[in-house]
Amino acid sequence: MATALTGTLALYMALVAFGNITDFGTNQQFVRHVLAMDTTFKDEDLMWRAIESRGLQDATYVAIIAWETVTALVLVWATALWAGGLRRPGTYERARRASTLGLVMHLLLFGAGFIAVGGEWFAMWQSSDWNGLDAAARNFAVGAFVLVLVHLPSRQWSVAGED
Repeated sequence: MATALTGTLALYMALVAFGNITDFGTNQQFVRHVLAMDTTFKDEDLMWRAIESRGLQDATYVAIIAWETVTALVLVWATALWAGGLRRPGTYERARRASTLGLVMHLLLFGAGFIAVGGEWFAMWQSSDWNGLDAAARNFAVGAFVLVLVHLPSRQWSVAGED
């Protein structure tokens, strides 16, 4: 189960990164609008947070894509380690650690990045056009579920000194 779910998130993150690289402009507009806060209620107490510099907006978007790419690579590596563990019992701890790293990266992207920073700091929740909170919450929930599953005790994973 851990192999399949880690692999599913690895595939998802790889497709997200690939899509953002090959169709750069679509989500670039999303990031620009969220950071500019140009579709929020424009409350003067919040608008000082807006980032209107195209250079900073685009640098943020490139950083997001880089984070997505590294997350995908870590999760692919973790999936390979889980698959190897199916053939060589006793190697699950490395897979668990790699999965944990990739899944925490996933949670940071969607939880800290999109929900906390995008949703609250840049008031993305106020936008009817550029609100990605539902998708971010779904991604966060799935990543959290897989992380919990990876850390559940299993007799199969507990072999000679592993836990």
